[in-house]
Order: sequence, then C-alpha cells, then structure tokens
Amino acid sequence: MHKIPTFGVSDLKQVRATARRLDSAWIGDGFSRDGGSGIANIMSPFDGETISEVAFASERQVNLAVQAARAALKADWGTMGHDGRAVLIRALADAIERNWLEMALLESLDVGKPILHSYNDDVPTTVGVLRWYASLTETAYDLSPGRRKGVLSQIVREPQGVVGIVLPWNYPLTTLALKIGPALAAGNTVVCKPADDTPLTTLRLAQLAVEAGFPAGVINVVPGTGAVAGKALGLHDHVSAINFTGSTATGRRFLRYSADSNLKEISLECGGKNPAIVLPDVKSFDRFADDISTGFLMNSGQLCSSISRVLAPRALEGDLRDMLAAEMREWPIGDPFDPATRIGPLVSDAHAAKVNRAIDTEKQRNNDFSVSAAKTKGASPRMVEPVVFFNVAESADAWREEIFGPVLSVRFYDDLDSAIRSANDTQYGLSAYVFGENPQAIREASATLDAGFVAINAFCEGDFTTPFGGFKTSGFGGKDKGIHSLDQYSRTKSIWWAT
Repeated sequence: MHKIPTFGVSDLKQVRATARRLDSAWIGDGFSRDGGSGIANIMSPFDGETISEVAFASERQVNLAVQAARAALKADWGTMGHDGRAVLIRALADAIERNWLEMALLESLDVGKPILHSYNDDVPTTVGVLRWYASLTETAYDLSPGRRKGVLSQIVREPQGVVGIVLPWNYPLTTLALKIGPALAAGNTVVCKPADDTPLTTLRLAQLAVEAGFPAGVINVVPGTGAVAGKALGLHDHVSAINFTGSTATGRRFLRYSADSNLKEISLECGGKNPAIVLPDVKSFDRFADDISTGFLMNSGQLCSSISRVLAPRALEGDLRDMLAAEMREWPIGDPFDPATRIGPLVSDAHAAKVNRAIDTEKQRNNDFSVSAAKTKGASPRMVEPVVFFNVAESADAWREEIFGPVLSVRFYDDLDSAIRSANDTQYGLSAYVFGENPQAIREASATLDAGFVAINAFCEGDFTTPFGGFKTSGFGGKDKGIHSLDQYSRTKSIWWAT
C-alpha cells in the first residue's frame, strides 16, 4: 500500500533551495568549483526551469577526487575494520531516513518521476539496501579450504581500492545505493559520476555521509559529461574497478578505457528489450493486469527491466487489448508533485525526442495501436502518452530496439515454441517475465528464456538480496545486489602456509 506523502509549498521551496546549493563536485569533504569544465543548467523535466547550475568536473578534478579516495584508503577508513565501516554505513542510512521527504522531493524534481514513486520506492529502497550491506560488512567471511598435513591455506577478500561508480539518470539514488553499499562494505573508497542530467541526490548523499561521520574522501562525486569526467575516470590508472549502469554503447567504451589503461575490472549493467510471455493456460488477465501494466508504465517506461514486449496466445487477443486499455486509464499523467500522478515527464528534451521518434516510426508502418486515455494534468514538452502497438513485425525497431519510454509492443502466437524463440531473438538478455497457471509449464518456459533474471507472475527485479544482471549485451563482469555483488568490489588472494 503506497503512503501519500504530505508536503506543501514551503517544502518545495526548501528543496529547490537545497538543489541550488548542490552546485559542483564533492571532493574529500566539501564542494569544489575550482577548475571545473563548465557550468551546466540542471533542468526540471516537468516545467523546464533551471533547478541548479552545476560546475561540471574537469579531468583535473577527477584526478583530485581519485587522490582524495586513495588518501582515505590509507587513513581512517582503511584501518577502522569491518565493525567501524558497518556503523558508518548504518549512520548514512539513518541520515537518509531522517531526510526521507527531502530526498524524495529532490529525486522527483531532478528526474521528473512522480513523488508517489520516489517517496515509496526510491528512498526506502536506498535505506534498506545500505542497512543490508552494513550487515554484510559484519557477517561476510573468507574461506579456509580443507586441511592438509603441514599446510594452512586461506582465501581472503581484499578491497579493490578506488572504485569508479557511473550512474544512470533513471534511478540515480537507488542505483547509487546498490553500488556504494557493497563497495563500502568491501572496504573500498568511491568516486561517483552521476548522469549529466541528474546529479543532485548523489551530491546530497555525499554531503549526508560526511555529516554522518564518514571520513573525508571515502565518497566523492564528480558530476560531468561522459566525454570528460567519465572518460577520465575510466582511463585513470589509480582507479581499480568501474561499475557502470547505462546503455550498452557506453558500457563498451568503459571496456576500451580499461584496455587502454591499467586493465581495471569492469562491471556493466546495460540495456534490455525484455519480453513477457503469457502462457496458453491463462484464462483471465485479472491476476496479472497490474503487473503487466506496471511493467511498461512505471517510471514512464524509463527502466532497464521494463516489460517492453508481450507475447500472448492468439485466443487471448481481445482480452489483452481490453485489459491494457483499461489499465492505462488508471495511470494519470502530469505534474510529478501531484500525489495522484503515476506518469511524469521523461527526463530531458533529447530523450523525449528520441522516444517520440521511435513512436512515430512505428506509427508510419503500423496503424494497430492504442494510446492512453488517462487524465492529464498540466503540460510539458517532455510528456509522452503511453502507447501499445499490436502485431508488431519482428523486424521492426519497436520490437528489437530499447526505446526506454512508455511504449509496449505486442505479438500474438499460435504455438509456444515460436513465442519463446521470438523472445530470445534479441541482442539483449536482461529480464524476462512469465505469466501462467501451470507450474510445470512455467518452469519449462523459465528455463528456456535467455535472460539473467526471470520473474514469474510478477513484475519485479527481486529484492536486494538476490543478484541482478543480464546476459549477452545486457551485462558483463558481475551482478548488482546480493552477496554476489561483493565479488565485484573485492580482489581474491590465496595465502598458503607451510607449517
């Protein structure tokens, strides 16, 4: 059950004032505007107003941030031990919880997502993730293989060192938590590069961390462009690992940066074109309507694990059309700060234009579509009405390419084997969804889907205890979430004693 956040004009005024103060790189224990690469206007996606003028980081500032992170490794952070780190990670979670409304409002202001979503999902997930990794800081352990006469062997995890964290714009706060949680738990320090459009909650979290007692240099933030700050981080010889979430094309760049520098470890969580298969035994969509619609409408479709393709039995064509039309009406469109809004604007002019081009391209070849009839409150050029295309050609971009907006493509099948082949016929392999009634049929379909995460009769990514990441061009080098994520942020050392 969603909580309706209570706030007024004074709260919005205060969060806008906070946003204006988040205006430059965070290096060590404070903001640093000196030597930046230029000023960027951070825009509210809904009204287009400038909410902060941020001095983007230069290559020099990235280097200073890495130096600060290296110094922290050799100082208090590197010597305090597991228990001390756990205390500080919990203190950061507590600080975010105390500032719950502010962080939710700031995320909605910066990203354009409805306050109902950021308040009920983004902030509590961030708090929960940090607390869970604080517990792993205390409880994760190393290994000692079976004894041999005259030998003692140990397998120990050590911190990688300085870890570069490169964030997407759709979920800046929760993705940050999912990366710094295990990175800090493993004993690393971090330099975070938020997306160009959405640096604000990342900067605010770094500020809260120092207020919570983190030593200077443990968490650094370098807002800036990929061409400058991202490249400098990727090529830096004193960065030991990079964890990236974003497009597949940009992920490939970080692999090249690693090859051209110190062969730093790279972990990528990239795009998806995620299928949902409705099995032939489904008689009604009553159980599944909310999950399927949420799968393509949540966060205006700006979610790497969104349901972007549906394959349904031809016998259910009429029911599926009726269900999707009815569900879209239940997702009001408009002002992110109206608690009734469920679909806000897309993040930027450039992204809205990209999504609209994809919609227009499919409309030119396909007149079988349904557009949302939901209520709209307010206007923004970055608002995109949800649309469902039916009988989409398998060769069409709408079926094959990640659109990253509130767009769903549907095909109807006559036999399940062909549906599964179609689901797997993609360069991506992030998420897949199966809706059905028969456990054996569900198990068989799940086993054949070529995706790193499969959800059954639900739209979700699991919780933060289960690893998440994709196959093929959707992922490389590791998983986010779960105890498995610690492996990305640790280097394994074997110690062999002759006794």
